Amino acid sequence: MKKSQLAVQLYTLRKYLNTPGSVDRAFARIRETGYEAVQVSGVGAPYAAVKKAADANGLTICASHPTSADLLNNRAAVIEREKTLGCTQTVFSCADESQLLDREATIEFAHELEEAALELEKNGITLSYHNHNMEFIRFGSDFALELIYANAPHLKVEIDTYWVQMGGCDPAEWVAKYPGRQVLFHLKDFLPLRFTNTMAPVGTGNLNWNKIVPAAEKAGVQWFIVEQDDCSKDPFECLKDSFDYLTKNFVK
Repeated sequence: MKKSQLAVQLYTLRKYLNTPGSVDRAFARIRETGYEAVQVSGVGAPYAAVKKAADANGLTICASHPTSADLLNNRAAVIEREKTLGCTQTVFSCADESQLLDREATIEFAHELEEAALELEKNGITLSYHNHNMEFIRFGSDFALELIYANAPHLKVEIDTYWVQMGGCDPAEWVAKYPGRQVLFHLKDFLPLRFTNTMAPVGTGNLNWNKIVPAAEKAGVQWFIVEQDDCSKDPFECLKDSFDYLTKNFVK
């Protein structure tokens, strides 16, 4: 892993990103911490302002999370958004229960994702899929997530370590399952369930990063994106804790 491959998932800082000025201030703090890239999600400010702030602070926009509805039904808006951001990686961020209701619904959903991936690919944009814990329901011998990837071959993989663990599976095994198909990778740690907030900065929970990070590197991951949806302290401090742990232990 190189330091330049570490990125911030902006959903972590969504409360700080509602105006052009607040975005610029947040980006300055991200850059001061040492991160060199961001993934756009949860931003209230106009996308042109986000791009301007990223350029001004020396941050690469490595990917984005547009709305799921736009990815399935209004891809012209997604294409325009990515052009504004100067970004070629986008992600389907969250399925709903109806799309994973049973085996047939899951396969039908995968076909919709494949159609979206093909159209975006023609416009120079790569579509990945971000998992939560619900994709680890089994239909027969197959996990829903396996059915999605098997039936949408042009769809790339964005494994989220926390949600794999929450789904009862091993993050290292899942990132190893799809070599060469993963550009993006979400890193957040997992605390025992007796805590109200089970999300934690990387290196402060119980995930085995000495196993996970090498597996991700071997699988060809290009962007290691730190995310913490809910923070037990200041989110900028949480992002710094993750950055310090990763740079100390894994950056070469």
